[in-house]
Amino acid sequence: MEVCCDLEVDVNGEETFMVDKKILASFSGRFNKLFSGLNGSTSNLKVIFHDFPGGAEGFELIARYCYSLGKIKITASNIVLLSCAARFMEMGGDGHGNLNLIDQIEKSLEEISYWTWPELLVALKQCQVLLPTTDYLFVPEKVLSGLVERIALSFVASPYTSFSGYFNSTCQFSGDTERCDSLMNICRQRRWWFEDLMFLNVDFVDKVSKMMITQNFEHDLICKFLLHYRKSRFCSASQVEKCKMTEVVINLLSLLDRSTPSCKSLFNIFHVALSLKISRIYRKKLESLIGSQLDQATLDYLLVPSPCGKDYIYDVSLVLRLVKVFLFENRSWLFMSRLNKVAGLVDSYLAEVSPDSHLKPSKFVALLKVLPDFTRQSHDGLYHTMDMYLQVHAGLCEEEKLRVCSALKYEKLSADALKHLAQNSRFPSRLAVISFINQQSKLKCLHPRTHRIVSSSNSLDAKVYIAEKADAAKIIQYAKRNNITTTTEKFEAQFRGMQRKVMELEKICSIMQTEMGNMSQRRLPWVGNTRYLPGLCS
Repeated sequence: MEVCCDLEVDVNGEETFMVDKKILASFSGRFNKLFSGLNGSTSNLKVIFHDFPGGAEGFELIARYCYSLGKIKITASNIVLLSCAARFMEMGGDGHGNLNLIDQIEKSLEEISYWTWPELLVALKQCQVLLPTTDYLFVPEKVLSGLVERIALSFVASPYTSFSGYFNSTCQFSGDTERCDSLMNICRQRRWWFEDLMFLNVDFVDKVSKMMITQNFEHDLICKFLLHYRKSRFCSASQVEKCKMTEVVINLLSLLDRSTPSCKSLFNIFHVALSLKISRIYRKKLESLIGSQLDQATLDYLLVPSPCGKDYIYDVSLVLRLVKVFLFENRSWLFMSRLNKVAGLVDSYLAEVSPDSHLKPSKFVALLKVLPDFTRQSHDGLYHTMDMYLQVHAGLCEEEKLRVCSALKYEKLSADALKHLAQNSRFPSRLAVISFINQQSKLKCLHPRTHRIVSSSNSLDAKVYIAEKADAAKIIQYAKRNNITTTTEKFEAQFRGMQRKVMELEKICSIMQTEMGNMSQRRLPWVGNTRYLPGLCS
């Protein structure tokens, strides 16, 4: 075949080739359309490509194919580059038969299941290099599919197809060291491919992971791969790459079972995400993942600093959102044990944030009421938390104090807490009265005769004292507002006297309580159906 080098081709400014335009036009639809409209002499032509796939190397492969009259050895190392260049040069679909390069490439890809693992990795690396410069996704999809199928085949060869977390519990309770070592080795074998894929960029990790999810890979294994990838690549990545990597990992984790990633891993990602300023969409997805398993968290996880520009110490709004997510996500199958754990966690968090002088009453009240009442058997912890908050926020008005205390259920307070509340000047005065009434009602429930004995031992009735105490408090406040000094002093003295009488009455109740307990013990030991008396006020 006579060759005439009558065409100069500049490829991406990298290298210039002198080629025969007729030979290339006979195989390339792009060249054929370019030269078919030329009339007369076509010597001294020059074609400049600015975006040829693979640059000079890609064009050289196409030129070899053309000069060999459509014969070229297609391998795993050149198939991706050939495919991208052939589609760019429009070398298929025009009835050339065996000379159609694109058809030959697609036929070669049908044998991808016979490729070795290293060959798959080589092809995948080429896909990653060329993908940003081309839109031809057929070959990358085939290579990724072959890679995922090869990983899946390695699991079929293993008798242990799904035992996430099994070896941990087995080692803990069986004491069989050899068996534990064997199971751990199997787990390592299942992750043999992790390191080989660490060269992938975020886009390809996204594609590989979604293919694994589609092919029903074990979610725990996919999760471990994502966390390992993030840990391995994060430090060396740029700020933009870190942000994109975090968003992709969060999105992929949200596609897995909610219980798959550990709470600790999610909070580690969350703390990093705070500094990266990721998109609000992905932050909401991450909070949804964390909130769904909030019962696995510890107090340290929740102590997240407040957002920039906020005066309060910790991000209370975050905790409120997480608790609401927990209640919503688990609404159909929520167990009391899980609720109790979250209630304990919230109470610990309340105790931690209550001394914060910048925490607004509205946020504090929202924390107090975020969980249903039935999640707490006792409100003693809430009372002490409120006491601390009111001590720090001494300047609150009466209305704000009442709003803070509105979450307190007096029937869930112990006798000691009620007694402390009745004498606590930091709480609103009407709460002290309610506390005293609740304290006396507990005494009445002790035994039918208790209240009558107390009344006969003292000429003053408890309700009278309570009414007089409330009236006296109101009169004192009125007198102070109107500068009635003499009257105020008289009522203050009367009020202090009533407080002493109330304390005396409490002592008498305590004595009678003890006597009634002794009477019950002497009278009831031989009775078959023993009735246990409720706990008494101290």
